Amino acid sequence: MEQENEDVKMIDPVTAIAGATAAYNGLKKAIAVGKDLHDMGSTLNQWAGAMSDLDFAHRQAENPPMFKKVFGASQIEQNALETWGHKQKAKEMREELRSHISLFYGPSAWDEIVNIEAQMRKQRKEAIYKAAERKQLILEWIVGTIVVALGTGVMVGLIYLLGKANGSW
Repeated sequence: MEQENEDVKMIDPVTAIAGATAAYNGLKKAIAVGKDLHDMGSTLNQWAGAMSDLDFAHRQAENPPMFKKVFGASQIEQNALETWGHKQKAKEMREELRSHISLFYGPSAWDEIVNIEAQMRKQRKEAIYKAAERKQLILEWIVGTIVVALGTGVMVGLIYLLGKANGSW
Protein backbone atom coordinates (compact mmCIF):
# COMPACT_ATOMS: atom_id res chain seq x y z
CA MET A 1 0.00 0.00 0.00
CA GLU A 2 2.91 2.36 0.70
CA GLN A 3 4.17 1.85 -2.84
CA GLU A 4 0.81 2.95 -4.24
CA ASN A 5 0.94 6.19 -2.26
CA GLU A 6 4.37 6.96 -3.66
CA ASP A 7 3.11 6.33 -7.18
CA VAL A 8 0.12 8.65 -6.67
CA LYS A 9 2.53 11.51 -5.94
CA MET A 10 4.67 10.56 -8.94
CA ILE A 11 2.14 11.17 -11.68
CA ASP A 12 3.70 14.09 -13.50
CA PRO A 13 4.97 14.17 -17.07
CA VAL A 14 8.61 14.92 -16.23
CA THR A 15 8.97 11.97 -13.87
CA ALA A 16 7.01 9.68 -16.20
CA ILE A 17 9.15 10.50 -19.25
CA ALA A 18 12.34 10.15 -17.18
CA GLY A 19 11.25 6.67 -16.06
CA ALA A 20 10.23 5.73 -19.59
CA THR A 21 13.56 6.96 -20.98
CA ALA A 22 15.59 5.04 -18.39
CA ALA A 23 13.65 1.84 -19.07
CA TYR A 24 13.86 2.42 -22.83
CA ASN A 25 17.65 2.80 -22.69
CA GLY A 26 17.87 -0.37 -20.59
CA LEU A 27 15.73 -2.26 -23.09
CA LYS A 28 17.84 -1.05 -26.04
CA LYS A 29 21.02 -2.21 -24.32
CA ALA A 30 19.48 -5.58 -23.45
CA ILE A 31 18.30 -6.05 -27.05
CA ALA A 32 21.74 -5.09 -28.37
CA VAL A 33 23.45 -7.81 -26.32
CA GLY A 34 20.79 -10.36 -27.29
CA LYS A 35 19.04 -10.90 -23.96
CA ASP A 36 15.85 -12.90 -23.97
CA LEU A 37 12.63 -10.89 -23.67
CA HIS A 38 11.65 -12.80 -20.55
CA ASP A 39 14.89 -11.66 -18.87
CA MET A 40 13.81 -8.06 -19.50
CA GLY A 41 10.48 -8.47 -17.68
CA SER A 42 11.07 -5.95 -14.90
CA THR A 43 12.44 -3.36 -17.33
CA LEU A 44 9.44 -3.92 -19.62
CA ASN A 45 7.12 -3.46 -16.65
CA GLN A 46 8.94 -0.26 -15.68
CA TRP A 47 8.63 1.06 -19.23
CA ALA A 48 4.96 0.10 -19.50
CA GLY A 49 4.21 1.73 -16.13
CA ALA A 50 6.00 4.93 -17.10
CA MET A 51 4.17 5.05 -20.43
CA SER A 52 0.89 4.53 -18.61
CA ASP A 53 1.77 7.33 -16.16
CA LEU A 54 2.58 9.61 -19.08
CA ASP A 55 -0.79 8.87 -20.70
CA PHE A 56 -2.53 9.62 -17.40
CA ALA A 57 -0.58 12.89 -16.99
CA HIS A 58 -1.58 13.83 -20.54
CA ARG A 59 -5.26 13.18 -19.77
CA GLN A 60 -4.94 15.28 -16.59
CA ALA A 61 -3.34 18.12 -18.55
CA GLU A 62 -6.19 18.02 -21.08
CA ASN A 63 -8.81 18.15 -18.31
CA PRO A 64 -7.31 20.07 -15.36
CA PRO A 65 -9.16 20.51 -12.06
CA MET A 66 -11.49 23.49 -11.71
CA PHE A 67 -9.32 25.41 -9.23
CA LYS A 68 -6.38 25.22 -11.66
CA LYS A 69 -8.58 26.54 -14.45
CA VAL A 70 -9.53 29.53 -12.31
CA PHE A 71 -6.17 30.34 -10.72
CA GLY A 72 -3.55 29.08 -13.16
CA ALA A 73 -4.61 29.39 -16.81
CA SER A 74 -1.11 30.13 -18.10
CA GLN A 75 0.36 27.23 -16.15
CA ILE A 76 -2.27 24.90 -17.63
CA GLU A 77 -1.18 25.82 -21.15
CA GLN A 78 2.48 25.33 -20.24
CA ASN A 79 1.75 21.93 -18.67
CA ALA A 80 -0.30 20.86 -21.68
CA LEU A 81 2.51 21.80 -24.09
CA GLU A 82 5.12 20.12 -21.92
CA THR A 83 3.04 16.97 -21.66
CA TRP A 84 2.42 17.00 -25.41
CA GLY A 85 6.18 17.20 -26.03
CA HIS A 86 6.81 14.27 -23.69
CA LYS A 87 4.04 12.35 -25.42
CA GLN A 88 5.74 12.90 -28.80
CA LYS A 89 9.06 11.68 -27.39
CA ALA A 90 7.26 8.62 -26.01
CA LYS A 91 5.78 7.91 -29.46
CA GLU A 92 9.26 8.01 -30.97
CA MET A 93 10.61 5.67 -28.27
CA ARG A 94 7.68 3.31 -28.77
CA GLU A 95 8.17 3.17 -32.54
CA GLU A 96 11.92 2.60 -32.26
CA LEU A 97 11.42 -0.04 -29.59
CA ARG A 98 8.76 -1.74 -31.74
CA SER A 99 11.09 -1.89 -34.71
CA HIS A 100 14.03 -3.23 -32.63
CA ILE A 101 11.95 -5.88 -30.89
CA SER A 102 10.19 -6.93 -34.10
CA LEU A 103 13.55 -7.14 -35.88
CA PHE A 104 15.38 -9.16 -33.21
CA TYR A 105 12.55 -11.21 -31.69
CA GLY A 106 9.80 -11.17 -34.31
CA PRO A 107 6.45 -9.37 -34.53
CA SER A 108 4.82 -11.69 -32.00
CA ALA A 109 7.25 -10.43 -29.35
CA TRP A 110 5.95 -6.89 -29.85
CA ASP A 111 2.41 -8.22 -29.44
CA GLU A 112 3.49 -9.65 -26.07
CA ILE A 113 4.82 -6.26 -25.04
CA VAL A 114 1.61 -4.54 -26.11
CA ASN A 115 -0.30 -7.06 -23.95
CA ILE A 116 2.01 -6.37 -20.99
CA GLU A 117 1.47 -2.65 -21.46
CA ALA A 118 -2.31 -3.07 -21.63
CA GLN A 119 -2.26 -5.16 -18.46
CA MET A 120 -0.09 -2.56 -16.71
CA ARG A 121 -2.46 0.25 -17.73
CA LYS A 122 -5.42 -1.69 -16.40
CA GLN A 123 -3.70 -2.42 -13.06
CA ARG A 124 -2.52 1.15 -12.63
CA LYS A 125 -5.93 2.52 -13.55
CA GLU A 126 -7.64 0.34 -10.97
CA ALA A 127 -5.19 1.15 -8.19
CA ILE A 128 -3.14 4.29 -8.66
CA TYR A 129 -5.11 6.49 -11.03
CA LYS A 130 -8.43 6.00 -9.27
CA ALA A 131 -6.75 7.05 -6.02
CA ALA A 132 -5.30 10.16 -7.69
CA GLU A 133 -8.67 11.04 -9.21
CA ARG A 134 -10.39 10.50 -5.85
CA LYS A 135 -7.81 12.73 -4.14
CA GLN A 136 -8.37 15.43 -6.78
CA LEU A 137 -12.16 15.21 -6.37
CA ILE A 138 -11.88 15.55 -2.58
CA LEU A 139 -9.61 18.56 -2.99
CA GLU A 140 -12.05 20.18 -5.43
CA TRP A 141 -14.94 19.65 -2.99
CA ILE A 142 -12.92 21.13 -0.12
CA VAL A 143 -11.94 24.18 -2.16
CA GLY A 144 -15.51 24.58 -3.41
CA THR A 145 -16.91 24.34 0.12
CA ILE A 146 -14.44 26.93 1.40
CA VAL A 147 -15.30 29.30 -1.46
CA VAL A 148 -19.04 28.93 -0.83
CA ALA A 149 -18.57 29.41 2.93
CA LEU A 150 -16.46 32.53 2.40
CA GLY A 151 -18.96 33.91 -0.10
CA THR A 152 -21.84 33.27 2.29
CA GLY A 153 -19.92 34.90 5.14
CA VAL A 154 -19.19 37.99 3.07
CA MET A 155 -22.83 38.28 1.99
CA VAL A 156 -24.11 37.88 5.56
CA GLY A 157 -21.58 40.46 6.74
CA LEU A 158 -22.63 42.94 4.04
CA ILE A 159 -26.31 42.44 4.81
CA TYR A 160 -25.59 42.98 8.52
CA LEU A 161 -23.59 46.16 7.85
CA LEU A 162 -26.28 47.51 5.52
CA GLY A 163 -28.97 46.73 8.07
CA LYS A 164 -26.96 48.40 10.86
CA ALA A 165 -26.33 51.46 8.68
CA ASN A 166 -30.06 51.78 7.91
CA GLY A 167 -30.97 51.31 11.56
CA SER A 168 -32.84 48.10 10.90
CA TRP A 169 -30.89 46.13 13.52
